[in-house]
This record gives sequence, C-alpha cells and structure tokens, in this order.
Amino acid sequence: MRGMNSESVDLIYADPPFNSNRNYAAPIGSQAAGAAFKDTWALSDLDVAWMGLIADTEPALYRVVETAGLAHGKGMQSYLCMMAVRLVEMKRLLRPTGSIYLHCDPTASHYLKTLMDVVFGRQNFRNEIIWAYTGASNTKRWFPRKHDVVLFYVNDQSAPFDRDAVRVPYSESFMKRRRHSDASKWEGGGDRPESRTMAEVLDKYSAGKVVEDWWSDIPILIGKERVGYPTQKPLSLLARILKASSVENGVVLDPFCGCATACVAAEKLNRNWVGIDLSEKAAELVVRRVREAQGLFQDIKHRDDVPQRSDTLRVMHTYREMKHILFGEQEGVCNLCNFPFEYRILEVDHVWPKSKGGPDHIENRQLLCPACNKIKGTGTMEEAVAKYNETYANSAFMNVSHGRASSL
Repeated sequence: MRGMNSESVDLIYADPPFNSNRNYAAPIGSQAAGAAFKDTWALSDLDVAWMGLIADTEPALYRVVETAGLAHGKGMQSYLCMMAVRLVEMKRLLRPTGSIYLHCDPTASHYLKTLMDVVFGRQNFRNEIIWAYTGASNTKRWFPRKHDVVLFYVNDQSAPFDRDAVRVPYSESFMKRRRHSDASKWEGGGDRPESRTMAEVLDKYSAGKVVEDWWSDIPILIGKERVGYPTQKPLSLLARILKASSVENGVVLDPFCGCATACVAAEKLNRNWVGIDLSEKAAELVVRRVREAQGLFQDIKHRDDVPQRSDTLRVMHTYREMKHILFGEQEGVCNLCNFPFEYRILEVDHVWPKSKGGPDHIENRQLLCPACNKIKGTGTMEEAVAKYNETYANSAFMNVSHGRASSL
C-alpha cells in the first residue's frame, strides 16, 4: 500500500485476520490446498517500530492501542498495532468520496471500531452491519456464535451510496399478507379505483425491500463456489457491498484479498480492482479465479514487487534544493534524534528506502545527522526508530556527542 498513490481508491473492503487465536489451513485436495495462516498475535509478530511510529504520528491511535493492551493483554495490543498502521495507510489511499468496509467478528470488533473512529472520524461512521448465518455448533456454555461484523465508514459526506441497488424481494408470506389486507379493505368498502387491478396496487412492492443492517439472507459458502480457502466469503456478500458503495469503472482495493472473492466480485460488476496478500498461494488463487471469471478476454496483472508512487509533489531535481526545503520544514533538527544541527551537518535521506519502493519525492525525503543516518543504513525509518530507542535514546553519551556535533 505504501507504494500506491494517495487518493487512488474508491472503495476498500478489508477482511483481515480476526485475532481469533486459531491456526487456519485449507483442506488437502481443495483448490486452496497449501494455504495456511496463523491468527494468533504477540509482540514478536510485529515490526517493533510500528508502536513507536504510531506514538509519534498518531497519538490518539496510540492511546487506543495502549489501552487495549492494558484491558485485553499484549496479544490484542499487537493485533491492533498491526491493524492501526494499515488503517492509516488505507485512509491515505481513499479518495475524498471513498468508502471502507472492515470485516471482523466480535473478538475485536469493539476495539477496531474505536480505531476506525480515530482514523476516519466518528462522524463518518455509517453502519455496524451484522452478517448472520447458521450452522452446527457444539457449544454448551454460551449461545452459538453465528455472526460477523462489517464496519462501514465513508471518507466524507459526499461518498456515494445506493441503497436501491441492493434491494431484496419481499418474502412470499409478506406479499400474501399484503394481498389479504388490501382485499379486506376493498371488500369492506375501502377506496379502490375501478381502473386498478390487485397486481397494480401491489406493484409498489416490486422494487423490493430496503436492506437493513442485519443481513441474514446471505448463507455461508456451500457448493461450487467454495474453493477451500479457510476464511472465504460469499460472492453475494461482496456484490452487495460493491453495488451499494461503488460505481462502474471505480477502483476497489482488498488489502487482505485471500482467495480473491472481492476481486472476482469487482470483475463481475465491471469495477477495477487491486488485491494484496502475503501468501503466494493466495496470489495463485486470485489469478486462477479472476481468469475463470474473465473467460476468453483475460486481463490481469500479477506482480510481486513494491509499486512506486508517482503522485502529488514533483521530484526535486537537485540535492541542494531538497536540502533547503527540508531544513526549513524540520526547523534544523535531525528527523530521528531531534537534535538541532547546522545546515552543513545534515544529510538528505529516504524515509522509506528506495530499495523497497520508496519514491524520490520530497515527501519521502528527510534530513538526518551523520550518526542517525548510519543507524538507519538501508533499512526503513521504522527500523531506525527501533534501533535508536534500543541503543541510544537513554544514553548520556549520545546526548553529549550530539551536543558537540551541533556546535561544530
């Protein structure tokens, strides 16, 4: 996502791990055989710099993650930290008119909603959608847990939404009651224009029922659609979301695309799409399923490199020009240790390394003192923050050495 241009996506559907404390694997013999992932979280699963990055750039978000750790333990804290850095990036990618649907379950939905309130603004919350389904359950200690949660937010008030695109037919029992009710009114002397038949009177129901925030009409996967991926979702679920909150030729992003359900739904509904997943098996399934959906006219690009951004600010053509601007923006301090230095001491460096797809835009450049530039090396700024905090943050020697450097 860091390599994608800002404001380039119209709709995000995210179906991340749920922090379920389970390990998942596709059954042997299924199309998804070989796909597996663990959904247990500990501090060791994180890039250790993420927490520092959030604390520095998103203090409100950091407080939510920190509080969740106190209330629920380090596992939840680690999971939410992983989600927080990604939600911030999703916010950057959404167009002002964009929408996001975050699929989760009650394990962490209450914490994730607080993260979403911070990142997207609580005023932009639209729905907590309940996707209810049935199935066998052996539990005897609580009611069977048979629903997922989908949190629906928009980027601002102008985001498109078409509830009429996803109406569903009224049930036969409802229509039977309406027929009986209207017939009784007419037989009792009610007003009935002679030119109107019963069918014409009932035609007002033909558009179907408005879908509410409780979705019990979409069953869990059965039959041919199932490819065996452990957390596969139904195409009808994704179709409803895409029809309501995106338009033809818009861009749909699924940053945890798994076995490609959102990608296939977007393809069938004539939306452009991007799917991202860590698993090579998932990428294989995306290619296979989308090609099947496309039929003879196949057009899918599969890549395993980090995209390079080409948006917003122009590339600065000289090192000196960049350094002038950055020195003013950073007020003469090193972007890692925050110590002040003379102009000639500071060095221009990439925030996100060029070797990992970082662009040459001024927004991806910073000034570091020589010592901090050496600490960062060819790694990411997040890694540099972790190294600095671990090695030098509380070191009196480092403070003294920086003081000397600043007086050179």
